[in-house]
Amino acid sequence: MSTIAWIALGSVAAWTWLLLGQGFFWRTDQRLPRRADPARWPSVAVVVPARDEAEVLPLSLPSLLAQDYPGPLRIFLVDDGSTDGTGDLARVLAVRHGGPPLTVVSPDAPEPGWTGKLWALRHGIAEARARGAEEGPGDPEFLLLTDADIAHEPDSLRELVAAATANNLDLVSQMARLRVATAWERLVVPAFVYFFASLYPFRWVNRPGARTAAAAGGCVLLRTEVAGRARVPEAIRQAVIDDVSLARAVRRAGGRIWLGLAERVDSIRPYPRLADLWRMVARSAYAQLGHHPVLLAGTVAGLAVVYLAPPAAVCAGLFAGDVPAGVLGAAAWAVMAGTYVPMLRYYRLSPWRALLLPFTASLYLCMTVDSAVRHHRGRGAAWKGRTYPRPEVAPDR
Repeated sequence: MSTIAWIALGSVAAWTWLLLGQGFFWRTDQRLPRRADPARWPSVAVVVPARDEAEVLPLSLPSLLAQDYPGPLRIFLVDDGSTDGTGDLARVLAVRHGGPPLTVVSPDAPEPGWTGKLWALRHGIAEARARGAEEGPGDPEFLLLTDADIAHEPDSLRELVAAATANNLDLVSQMARLRVATAWERLVVPAFVYFFASLYPFRWVNRPGARTAAAAGGCVLLRTEVAGRARVPEAIRQAVIDDVSLARAVRRAGGRIWLGLAERVDSIRPYPRLADLWRMVARSAYAQLGHHPVLLAGTVAGLAVVYLAPPAAVCAGLFAGDVPAGVLGAAAWAVMAGTYVPMLRYYRLSPWRALLLPFTASLYLCMTVDSAVRHHRGRGAAWKGRTYPRPEVAPDR
């Protein structure tokens, strides 16, 4: 066989493993587990870190103010150095829409060694505990950590708490349904969730005692007692990929975690251009690899063999008469596309788009390389005017 045929054979082997041996990551059936109303609804504090979010806040904050939750509920929005009036807008929206009490917290700039979001969460959680101590009955029993661009249906919190209490879970996280309104969003966004699930298969995450741990930072319900035991957020204060680090810290502390796809939680942040999506991925891709050049090289090679080799082999079969390469490439491409169809259906997109996955994967490969280049040029994980260098010490020291 030719070299391209052997590479295509390797791709077939890789896709056979991914299809059957990677926790069935491609399935989209991990939704909120069994729910039952508790005898007493626990108290909840919602903590929303927000930095320059005036554009999306009118759509997201009212969804929190409209929560149909039977227990004690307070909302804490942490205005993290915004320059667009985010904090003032939040107060106006609270007056206009009513709902549970809203407190706006405005901390100082992050101390060295903290990322902005985790610094904001630290102050939001501290304020929630202080209010609980002042007004009773003490610390809130649960924390809902949700981003400023996440919109919740009115029963979202109620369903999360019902799932956590019915299944004795300490962390319940839902991957919000991201926006797919533009052509670039439809091409790139479903693949983002697909690749995340391939790295952290939800079935493995949800297995008690499993080593795999992950969460989706846009929507995390966390038991306060376990957060204290896990020393969150102090133990992960330098984490750029804070949601995965949070889940790992909770699991190390003996907490039970669950992660799945959301049905009634949506991200409303627009990414209309490829450049917007590129920045979103590139800011943390190299951090996902631990800033290790060897892992970067392995990832690039792996993506090339798994996602790019199949269409290349098909072209070799069609235009160079390499029949074995063409057959093997077509087989790998077919399995690849088949595993992507459930995610496209979840996003209500046409299944034919699955054939474009090799092209999308090539974009992600370039984004990952660009993430490494940015890091080595000193720009690190840049987001909203802040750049986070590689941590020089372990986050929990």
